[in-house]
Amino acid sequence: MFKHYKHFLHLTILFAITLLPLFFASCENDLDKVNQVTARNTDPVEQGKSIEILYSDSAKIRVKVNAPELKRFVLPKPVVEMPAGVKVEFYDDSLQVTSTLTSKYAIRKDSEQIMEAKNDVVVVNTKGEKLNTEHLIWDEKTRKIYSQEFVKITTADEIIMGNGFESNEDFTKYKIFDIKGIITINKNEHAPNP
Repeated sequence: MFKHYKHFLHLTILFAITLLPLFFASCENDLDKVNQVTARNTDPVEQGKSIEILYSDSAKIRVKVNAPELKRFVLPKPVVEMPAGVKVEFYDDSLQVTSTLTSKYAIRKDSEQIMEAKNDVVVVNTKGEKLNTEHLIWDEKTRKIYSQEFVKITTADEIIMGNGFESNEDFTKYKIFDIKGIITINKNEHAPNP
């Protein structure tokens, strides 16, 4: 009986060695097919030019987003990309624009309900105060905008620079976390001499 078992073991090993290269070859081909299918699924499912998106709450428009180009992806995660830039307008209850946000690139992460604005990001409020940064996040749930990168805020009286920033959407209540410098603007410096 041991002799038959030994013979069976040798045949099994021989069979495995013979089929092993075929198994790996078939796996390699299947992997190539999987990669082709996956690559196709990373294409945008929707595309558009000159897009306008309205966000409302209680039947009132709160935010308007304009983008020259929009691409919607579902894989690997659902996102909306605006590769040619974006302009976002925030509205109050009277449908008056309270602040605007512009950037050269933006992406909205659907599941997190956040939009990331990148590259030459500018936020301006109704008082004319201006924020400049290279990366800003708008959290739709909390209705806040924030950044962990270098920011510069220009007001009528001063320029404040720092790292890290948080504000309401209206850009009326804001704070800079790590102030690096404040420059006071002398209004009389540019006034004509009497």
